[in-house]
Amino acid sequence: MRRRLVLLVVATSSLVLVAFLLPLGLLVRTVAADRAIDGAVTRAQSLTPLVATLERTRLAQVVRQLDTETPDSPMTVFLADGGTVGASAPRSQAMRLAASGRSIVAQAPGGVEVLVAVQGLPDGTAVIRVFAPESELRHGLDTAWMLLGAVGAGLLVLSILVADRLARSLVWPLSDLARASDRLSAGDLTARATPAGPPEVRKVTTALNTLAGRIGELLTRERESVADLSHRLRTPLTALRIEAESLTDPEESRAIGEGLDTLERTVSDIIREARRPSHGGLWAVCDAVAVVRERADFWSVLADEQRRPMSVRIPEGPIPVLVSAEDLAACVDVLLDNVFAHTPDGVGFGIGLSPRPGGGARLTVRDAGPGFIGGLPTERGASQAGSTGLGLDIARRTAKTAAGTLELDNGPTGGAWITLELGAPPGAQPRRHRRHVRLPHADTGSR
Repeated sequence: MRRRLVLLVVATSSLVLVAFLLPLGLLVRTVAADRAIDGAVTRAQSLTPLVATLERTRLAQVVRQLDTETPDSPMTVFLADGGTVGASAPRSQAMRLAASGRSIVAQAPGGVEVLVAVQGLPDGTAVIRVFAPESELRHGLDTAWMLLGAVGAGLLVLSILVADRLARSLVWPLSDLARASDRLSAGDLTARATPAGPPEVRKVTTALNTLAGRIGELLTRERESVADLSHRLRTPLTALRIEAESLTDPEESRAIGEGLDTLERTVSDIIREARRPSHGGLWAVCDAVAVVRERADFWSVLADEQRRPMSVRIPEGPIPVLVSAEDLAACVDVLLDNVFAHTPDGVGFGIGLSPRPGGGARLTVRDAGPGFIGGLPTERGASQAGSTGLGLDIARRTAKTAAGTLELDNGPTGGAWITLELGAPPGAQPRRHRRHVRLPHADTGSR
């Protein structure tokens, strides 16, 4: 836009300068020619009384003296008796017309001839011819054209500078507005644009800032509502715990108590997640190795209880990914919970984490179960196993937040294969593959 505004001003200024300087240059040329012709007429008129009073010899001396002063503009006197005095010149049609008593200015080869008739002589009419060459007609014209060109170029440069400043004052607020919009679209709700520029741009900037603040308020209100609703579940949970403790069967009381503990932890996690502050959208970063290793250790206990062979392949060293640790942990929990929920006890599974060549990480979860029966779940809430179908959607949104993808497939020998691609944060350097750490569990062979 800035370049277009400058080009528009340059085109407009060029048209104005051409419309102004071209007529002015033609006027200068006309003035220069008129000045040369006026000088020639003045010289011819100054010789008119001498032609009537001096004899031919004396007149010739005067003409030669005048020619010496202006050698480029010779003078010729055509006498009434047919003789000539001064420089030789042809008797043109214009000279014959002047001999009839009319003073004229006519074009001649190489310039202009000024013919002044001298009447009242005894022998008839004499004609004084003064030749004005082309160089005299254009005297000072080149300098004038150079000055006009310099003035035009200076005005054009000045217009470019002014247009650039004006375009910058218009484009900078729009660029700042675009940057704020990009940050908002990336999830950074703290992004704001500085109101500047024309009133219309200021109005749009103010509206965008107001919209960003309103979005933040609505998200905060939604989070608080979720947290409050989740908190209300604590009252019935407490009542159920009291009922469970009053049971006479210790084993039954313990089993119900463990279920209530799990449910209470889930409610606490929901409250904590709802009230967790925003991490700035796509700019949240965590170490995928540390998060996946911690969640694998957590789920390995349950895998041992259900006698599930578990294979874990995690490289050494950090792998930074473009997602928060809480979101990645929740995503891993969802994927592993699907394995435990939709496969029988004793079915093995594997967890793999590896760095991507371009940065980021690739997380894989594969099991030896029946796989995705009835087709791959591609829509939110779609499930063939009787669940809500929202678990994979959480993983899909985590991948999207991390500038990655989620791929679902059935293994060649059965089982569900889930691959989660996670992007690298800006400025992160791709790392080389290192040896993996394998937890002491049997490999299922399915991943």
